[in-house]
Amino acid sequence: MDIKEYYRLKLLPFSNSPDEQFYYRSPEHEKAFFKIMHAIDNKLGLAIVVGDIGTGKTTISRKLLNYLSSNENYEPALLIIIHSEISSEWLVKKIALQLGLEKMPDNKVDIINGISRRLMELNEEGKNVVILIDEANMLKSKEIMEELRGILNIEPENTHLLTFVLFGLKELENSLKLDMPLYERIAVKCTLNPMDFKSTMGYIKYRLKVAGKETPLFDEKAVELIYKYSKGKPRLINILCDNAMLEGFLTKKEIIDEKIVKQVLEDFGMGS
Repeated sequence: MDIKEYYRLKLLPFSNSPDEQFYYRSPEHEKAFFKIMHAIDNKLGLAIVVGDIGTGKTTISRKLLNYLSSNENYEPALLIIIHSEISSEWLVKKIALQLGLEKMPDNKVDIINGISRRLMELNEEGKNVVILIDEANMLKSKEIMEELRGILNIEPENTHLLTFVLFGLKELENSLKLDMPLYERIAVKCTLNPMDFKSTMGYIKYRLKVAGKETPLFDEKAVELIYKYSKGKPRLINILCDNAMLEGFLTKKEIIDEKIVKQVLEDFGMGS
């Protein structure tokens, strides 16, 4: 018997892998989603979502990608930045590929011209082009910021042909300030804060329900401890809840209580 069988679950509820079915509509996340869609639908050019590690930025980026992909009026793409040593040419090529540029020119100027033509084509087709960039705080060069601004400058009749939505840690703003004209183009900014206790409790209950658990699994004292040490950050909530379930399974406890959570906190060196 494994954890899913023991707790009568269809799925493991607290994985940190992005999965839209587990998307919880907390007030913080719904506000950010609405503000970003406002920027996209009104073609405002540049929106940013900033927040601490584990507050749900990646989750929102995937939710947006899935939502936009399901509507033929949008042409979305997602770039994930995995390290800070990328060049402006690499980024421009990736954007061109995501936009469906069929023949990749050899030099950057021709690539940008190709991006411009492709954006014009998509605009004529009635497509609202959106480039989502996750981990954008890893973009640290002035040259990259200048290229982003250059692409944003492709705007016939004062209409942006695409919207960039950048997700990252708070130092993303410092990177954008490397090119002040770009920084001043930020049309919408969302600061993603951790959840409060009420949302944390709702988040845990929701994920368990999606996973197939209809009855309570965590008692209130356990949730209070999880909230205290996770500070309402979804990633930490998932880690603590997942490990509490494992501890409960190993000790054959049908309800996760304060004692089990304390053991998990001790294992992670988080207990007081």
